[in-house]
Amino acid sequence: MKFDLSGPIWEWRGPAPFYFVSTSPEISAQIKADARATSYGWGAIPVRLTSNDHLWTTSIFTREGQYIVPIKKVIREALEVREGDVVQLTVELNT
Repeated sequence: MKFDLSGPIWEWRGPAPFYFVSTSPEISAQIKADARATSYGWGAIPVRLTSNDHLWTTSIFTREGQYIVPIKKVIREALEVREGDVVQLTVELNT
């Protein structure tokens, strides 16, 4: 499964700050239906991400019923984005 995602970066404040982009409820439902075989552990799903010629891997997981996509510091710096900025991502589930 591969999809395009656009959304603002938001911060999850914890012991260390983490930054994410949320998927829409519709995309979250599709991921949930398509990713049963790829999920591991506590429901995390490995993905490949692309944005502005940058490619990286991570895992997405759910929060409050929607999947969230972590945006690593090195990627935020490479894309020159910060909290509140809207990013365009291509997300591909590693199946």
